[in-house]
Amino acid sequence: MPGYEPGGQRFESSPEQFLSFFIFQEIHSLVKLFYMLIYESPELKIWQLPSGPFETNCYLLASEKLAYVIDPAPDSAPRVLQIVEKEKLQLQGILLTHSHWDHISDVAALLKLYPQLFVAVHEADRFNLQTPGADGLPLMAYIEGVTPTKLLKDKDVLQLGNSSWEVIHTPGHSTGSICFYNVKEGLLFSGDTLFQETYGNISFPTSEPKKMKSSLRKLSQLPADTKVFPGHGQDTTIGTEKWLGTV
Repeated sequence: MPGYEPGGQRFESSPEQFLSFFIFQEIHSLVKLFYMLIYESPELKIWQLPSGPFETNCYLLASEKLAYVIDPAPDSAPRVLQIVEKEKLQLQGILLTHSHWDHISDVAALLKLYPQLFVAVHEADRFNLQTPGADGLPLMAYIEGVTPTKLLKDKDVLQLGNSSWEVIHTPGHSTGSICFYNVKEGLLFSGDTLFQETYGNISFPTSEPKKMKSSLRKLSQLPADTKVFPGHGQDTTIGTEKWLGTV
């Protein structure tokens, strides 16, 4: 199954070849200025900001002029600021699907801009947020550690304006990997658990390969029309990923 593998690794069955690091650097320089509105309803707006050498998807989620940042990847903070000021949003907090370096790089930068923000991560991934690199993955640049102010667990609910987001614990890619699910609008931020046509790398030091299948089965039980916004690559739906029912 083709798909994105954070850290530049891919499944052997993928027919595509990963771009060289140098080409990634060229792409990185271009995406620093890029963002787009990818979802809009009467209650929600969602912007996608692909950022960093692996085009990690940072998201800005807004409801009633209140906003969350999901996974502030490298160099995403200036564009978050740009959208917040343009849309006159009140930033409330930072949500992390997991604590790998490419998903947490700009947390500290955002806190310098907005000191009042809470930072939420699953309790099992908090240590790498506090000490980036503690998970055994090499860092491509210095990342300032941050102490989380909210420790999340399965079935917790976060409220943003008129929208509610349920935490779904999906260990596999990392011990504390989580997804954020809005049942009313049928939306899922899947982090690096589920991508278009594949799933996240399970060979990292804090991965739990034996738990990935049960995590994917859990997601397969969501309605087929649930729209999935992953940590890398294009969005998809649960129904499109028919292979989920076969893992």
